[in-house]
Amino acid sequence: MSGHSKWANIKRQKGEADAKKGKIFTKLGREIQIAVKVGGSADPATNSKLKDVIAKCKAVNMPNDNIQRSIKKAAGDGDNANYEEITYEGYGPGGVAVICECTTDNRNRTAGDLRHYFDKFGGNLGQSGCVSFMFNKKGVIVIENDGKISEDDLMMEALEIGAEDFKADGDVFEILTDPADFSAVREALENKGYEFLEAEVSMLPTTTTKLTDPEQIKFMDKLIENLEDLDDVSNVYHSWEQDEE
Repeated sequence: MSGHSKWANIKRQKGEADAKKGKIFTKLGREIQIAVKVGGSADPATNSKLKDVIAKCKAVNMPNDNIQRSIKKAAGDGDNANYEEITYEGYGPGGVAVICECTTDNRNRTAGDLRHYFDKFGGNLGQSGCVSFMFNKKGVIVIENDGKISEDDLMMEALEIGAEDFKADGDVFEILTDPADFSAVREALENKGYEFLEAEVSMLPTTTTKLTDPEQIKFMDKLIENLEDLDDVSNVYHSWEQDEE
């Protein structure tokens, strides 16, 4: 079994997502630009990375017009900023491991912003590799358990098309894949008519850290909130074991 449930650990962030749709769409627009650049094509049929980002966009209900506009912008040679992907690692209060995946056109600005918030909320920005060994990279597909989907049927379908693990976690089904198999599994499930609450390659902690000090809990919450609010930050992963409310 997969052990740690990333979905359960980010319900707070997902619950706040509606209030930040504009910012989320802007960040996804950057991811589309990188996908077009790296994949060498603005056609998702021939660019699997772009196809995966589009699936991620659809999972957060990004309008198709926005998606197409971002693809066209990325395919043009206008005044687009030259974004790159870079990952920063560090520790939050109480030794919680934190990974920030960023898309940025200015590394110095991004590193400075991250260092500011790590310092402000009782953590520290570390060197590359300082915490990544405590995470496994996995494809994560989350499907709503709305009572209309057979758990056994979905589990068998997912495993037959290459998923590594399947778990029913309350109101969702969580499917994990090897990163190399993610695109194929996601596309196969999509072709079977399944809709996703989440579909992306994520970093899952192999061990988690429980905070009991109220100030550390408050600071960790603030650290995540402020990091996620930065335009340059695409994803924040952490090993904090939060109590489900």
